[in-house]
Amino acid sequence: MIGELLRLLRPKQWTKNLLVLAAPIFAAKIAETDSLTRAGLALLAMCLMSSATYVFNDLVDVERDRAHPTKRNRPLASGRVSTGVAILLGGACLVIALGIGFGLNRSSGIALCSYAVLQVLYNLGLKKAPIADVFTIALGFILRAMLGAAAVWVPISGWLLFCTGALALMLGFAKRRHEFMLADRGSSRESLEGYSKAALDALVTVSASGAAISYGIYTLDSQTAIRFPSIVVTSLFVFFGIARYLLLVFGQDEGGEPADLLISDRYLLGAVAGFMITAICAVSGFQIPLLER
Repeated sequence: MIGELLRLLRPKQWTKNLLVLAAPIFAAKIAETDSLTRAGLALLAMCLMSSATYVFNDLVDVERDRAHPTKRNRPLASGRVSTGVAILLGGACLVIALGIGFGLNRSSGIALCSYAVLQVLYNLGLKKAPIADVFTIALGFILRAMLGAAAVWVPISGWLLFCTGALALMLGFAKRRHEFMLADRGSSRESLEGYSKAALDALVTVSASGAAISYGIYTLDSQTAIRFPSIVVTSLFVFFGIARYLLLVFGQDEGGEPADLLISDRYLLGAVAGFMITAICAVSGFQIPLLER
């Protein structure tokens, strides 16, 4: 039973919430005990909030999931977890997440509330509208980044938010592309009817380009870049990661679950590891000789 409850919370998806740590890391706050604690609490709150939305999403889609070839094995759709238990679990996650958020500060609580409202709107109809469905998901990632900044009281660059949104759009449209390619095998996503393969290919490419360009500008022309010029090195791993992901999407028709792809592809894992190491080194004061400040 415990295993099924954990599956209902989808802890594997919590990797997306690591974005909460972006602002604290780039602001060199992660080494401060108080800021690290606050960032950790913000991350916990977002994990609980996202799990709550997954639970309520499964409650809304339970009948549809039962007709799906793979989703019918989910805890609720399969009947291994009752509706009552799911409501209690989702409600508990929601209340605890908001309690932690508002306990940190008002801005953090508002960010979490905004995320919850966004997910309600998504489930009420935005998920059925092409383009709007993926943009809603991308806005959720932006709110994750804003939550991390709010939790430790630091400003966040517009370029970093732009990059975050563009990356989320890239991943979202790549997932829609993957689902579109498998549509004849039982996909139940209504928004797919408004897409075409050519349009999705273009949307993935445009989003990837926007993410790469905006992150490059961030590492050259932001307060973080001025303070830590070595941060430009992280762009190598970001560009490599984007290129590798596009190769998998267009070359092998991957992109269904970004979290699974990240875990299974050693090159993407290497890019993430390299990014984290160089980012931490840069904000720790490591300097590259001859690099302009």
